[in-house]
Amino acid sequence: MTTTLPLGMSATFLRTDLRRVLRNRRALIFAVIMPAVLYLVFGATQKSSDTVGSGNVAFYVLIGMAMYGAIIAAASNAASVALEQESGWTRTLMMTRLRPTGYVATKVIVALSMGALPMLVLAVAGLTTGADAPAGVWIACLALGWLGSAVFAAFGLTVGALFRSDGAMQVMGGGIALLAFAGNVFVPLQGTMLTISQFTPMFGVVSIARYPLDHGMTAYDEHISLTVAIVNVIVWAAVFTATATFYYTRSTRRQ
Repeated sequence: MTTTLPLGMSATFLRTDLRRVLRNRRALIFAVIMPAVLYLVFGATQKSSDTVGSGNVAFYVLIGMAMYGAIIAAASNAASVALEQESGWTRTLMMTRLRPTGYVATKVIVALSMGALPMLVLAVAGLTTGADAPAGVWIACLALGWLGSAVFAAFGLTVGALFRSDGAMQVMGGGIALLAFAGNVFVPLQGTMLTISQFTPMFGVVSIARYPLDHGMTAYDEHISLTVAIVNVIVWAAVFTATATFYYTRSTRRQ
C-alpha cells in the first residue's frame, strides 16, 4: 500500500527517485569533482594569512564552490523530468494520488540529498588544504548553503519541463554558470555590478551561506543586507516553484 506523505508526496515515489539518482554516476561525478577542482585551483592556492571576516580566503572560495556544486546537483533533476515527460511517465503519475505539489516536493528532497555530496567533499578538501574558520562558522555556512540549494531544484524542474532531455542539460549547465558569475559566487563584485547581482537568483543563497563568515561585508568593504538576501531567496523560490508546478501540470495534460 502506498504511503502518503505531507504535501501530497508518495513514499514509494520518493524511494524510487532516490535510487535512480544515486545510480547516475556521471551526474554525481560532474556535480562533485568539478567544484572540488575549481576550489583546489582558486581557493587552496590562496595564502592562509589572507583573511575574510572570521576566516580566510580559501574558506570563502570553498563556500562559493560548494554552493555551485550543490546547485548543479539539485538542478540536474531537469534531465530526468524531460525524460519522464517524453516517456509519458508524468502522465502516469497524474493518474495516481501523487499531486503536482508532491512531485515538486519530492524532487526538492532528492535534490537536497544530492546536494549534500559536493558539500561533504568540499568540506574534506578544505580541511586538508588550509581553509580556515571557526567550527561554528563551518557548520553554519555549509548548512545554509545546502538548504539554499533546494531553490534550484525547482529551477531544474522548470528547465526540464521547457526543453527536451538533450537541450535541458545544456541550457541548465550554461545558465547556472552565468548565474554564478552574475550572483557574486565566483568573483567578488562591486559597485553597480553588485547592485545588479542582488536581483539574480544565486545572490541570495550564496550571500546567506557566507553571512556567518563575512557578516555581509564584501572584499571591497561594501555591505550586503541580510534582509535583501532573504527576500531574494523567498522571491526566486516562489517564482521557480510556481513555474515548475505550472509547466508540470500543463505537460501532463498535453500527453
